[in-house]
Amino acid sequence: MIVRTRFAPSPTGSLHVGGIRTALFSWLYAKHNDGEFILRIEDTDQARSTNEAIKIILDGMSWLNLDYDEGPHFQTKRSDRYNEVIQQLLESGDAYYCYCTKKELDLMREDALKQGKKPRYNGFWRDRNTPIPKGIDPVVRFKTPLDGSVEINDLVQGKVVFQNTELDDLIIARADGTSTYNLTVVVDDMDMRITDVIRGDDHLNNTPRQVNILDALGVSLPNYAHIPMILGVDGKKLSKRDAASSVLKYRDNGYLPEALLNYLVRLGWSKGDQEIFSVEEMISNFDLKNVNKSAGSINPKKLLWLNQHYLKKSDNKLLANMLEILFAEMSVSMNFGPNLEDLIEVQKQRTDTVKDMAKESIFFYKDFGQYDIKLAEKYFRPTILEVFKNLYEEFTINDNWNNESIKSIIDRLTGKFDIKISKLAQPLRVAVTGTNISPSINDTLCLLGQEKSLDRLMRAIKYIENHYSY
Repeated sequence: MIVRTRFAPSPTGSLHVGGIRTALFSWLYAKHNDGEFILRIEDTDQARSTNEAIKIILDGMSWLNLDYDEGPHFQTKRSDRYNEVIQQLLESGDAYYCYCTKKELDLMREDALKQGKKPRYNGFWRDRNTPIPKGIDPVVRFKTPLDGSVEINDLVQGKVVFQNTELDDLIIARADGTSTYNLTVVVDDMDMRITDVIRGDDHLNNTPRQVNILDALGVSLPNYAHIPMILGVDGKKLSKRDAASSVLKYRDNGYLPEALLNYLVRLGWSKGDQEIFSVEEMISNFDLKNVNKSAGSINPKKLLWLNQHYLKKSDNKLLANMLEILFAEMSVSMNFGPNLEDLIEVQKQRTDTVKDMAKESIFFYKDFGQYDIKLAEKYFRPTILEVFKNLYEEFTINDNWNNESIKSIIDRLTGKFDIKISKLAQPLRVAVTGTNISPSINDTLCLLGQEKSLDRLMRAIKYIENHYSY
């Protein structure tokens, strides 16, 4: 039998990292077993489903290179099939029409609470032959077995047993004729020949209901694996409405897909003490037996550490494409500045994300405004003026503008004026970048170019002269 897994998100909000971790585990399990991975969009909640959310799902899967063998399948296009199965359950006596009004259901729940029981439907229309009330559109309920239990040998949670007496007769078709989640997911998994259902453990309580429906349909059960939830940094469950958890936010903030996948695979799964996994290693080593039962929390520092690891190893041409997009969003023209790949070779050794790289590289392409007063007061002292003037003269006659020649000039002048390199590098950095943070001063000046370096150095010289009335 071919292993077939699925990822079945609902397009009712942003695709968050918890959902993607589920998709990743399902994808890895299929790949590890030479199986097939199916994408299904569970969009039956038409009031909340949006085309924008569907696009986010597809874009997120594409960005992370989680390719699927089938799909995307859309539940809204399968309503006839769901109605067919509901009719089959009605004819076999495993489902029935329920004509209870909202008021009657409320009274049932109140009565149950008074008796110290769970507030639920009491099966009033289960075997009733009384006349059908007029003017009421019925729902369809599944006949849950009145005794016995559902035993699930979960591949992550272990053996879990549910007593049927704890379950009520769930609605499988609403009064407007639309099918409910527990019915549609069963039919889809059945028709799509899903062998292994890997999903969040918040769905564990739905599983006995779905197993009972599958039993009624005479279908073999899939294997179930309910993986723990991912918690936010605040220890609370992630929400689709939490922008910080949105997958595409990580893309937009300059994270690399390899880093996010590596981070997510280790958030609940392990292989010894290994932290860095290529996609090939993930596929080769993934085993549901090594998935933790307890929830994991997002650790932004660890993700940044992983991202920098992959940033250093990434192809400069790929990073250049990402940087171009970010610069365009910042309205930064790349026409007057260093070659992007040369810039990246320097910056990727010292930044955590591509977005950080973009922010810390703007001064190479775009002149800055006024000097920061605190930085100017700290570094633009009268004692540095003569050094700056000598630097300007040496830089002007330098016919070979490269890292080595720049370093040679700076070393010579630090010796001439008997100052430490740091006492010159920081004032010079502020002079040419407007900040006190940049790559090494040699790399900064080399990337900036001779003309810009001279212009900005002269600007600093004039600033000091004017400031101290020279």
